[in-house]
Amino acid sequence: MAAITASMVAELRAKTDAPMMECKKALTEAEGDMAKAEELLRVKLGTKAGKAASRITAEGVVTMHIDGDVGGLIEVNSETDFVSKNDSFIAMANAAAKLVALHNPADVAALGALPYEQDSFGPTLEDVRKGLIGKIGENMSFRRFKQFSGSHLASYLHGTRIGVVVEYEGSATAAKDVAMHVAAMKPVALTSAEVPAELIEKERSVATAKAAESGKPADIVAKMVEGSITKYLKEVSLADQVFVKAADGKQTVGQMLKAANTTVKGFTLYVVGEGIEKKVDDFAAEVAAQVAAAKAAA
Repeated sequence: MAAITASMVAELRAKTDAPMMECKKALTEAEGDMAKAEELLRVKLGTKAGKAASRITAEGVVTMHIDGDVGGLIEVNSETDFVSKNDSFIAMANAAAKLVALHNPADVAALGALPYEQDSFGPTLEDVRKGLIGKIGENMSFRRFKQFSGSHLASYLHGTRIGVVVEYEGSATAAKDVAMHVAAMKPVALTSAEVPAELIEKERSVATAKAAESGKPADIVAKMVEGSITKYLKEVSLADQVFVKAADGKQTVGQMLKAANTTVKGFTLYVVGEGIEKKVDDFAAEVAAQVAAAKAAA
């Protein structure tokens, strides 16, 4: 049997980023065959990926790939902000955005099945994801994505946590300004007529409760509620929002676009972790639980 040297272990660790003891075990099992040991680790890392799958991924990045009038926008999540800055994680996210743009997959499963190789993992994007989970030691997932085609595209990334793609006809400069505006003001629809009914009803419920506390007659309360809804719709509708770069502080986005002879057909806004319930760890409770378990085992 071939002797397993420290340099061999170090070389395998450099290739896989796996724990030192795991590298030594793999080399021992492979009888010193580096390629076989690497393959064994990939199998074990895949198992680790399965164990990590239940952990919440509320951090991550939003990234995009725009090539002319075709583009892809994607949110890729990780468990911690630290991993969202990992070069391999970022490379996978950027590759996924390009795959979305080029292939327009139907869902996450279809995206994962597309050909892609990275860091010795593959031959599919899903294989790379599982491999990186084992290599880095954290769960990661492709949460949502959208492919764009058929319209001019303007885009804006605010760091790695907010991404916007605007579909438009007209001025590229005006559309880029709209993308930046959307990132800052986060409208929910193009116009008030397109605001989802469930959001309006939720706002109406809150407004009704507040107005009822005034003690005013029912007809006045009704007017107060409708006034609140009108104000809300202007605040969340892109066309009615005051443009963030308005020189007079009054010009709406709709007015700016009309002056620029530009039409926005749609916009998509992704914010990392939006709507995901993050896990809050109770460190003291965790330590107490570990101590109790140790005592019970003693």
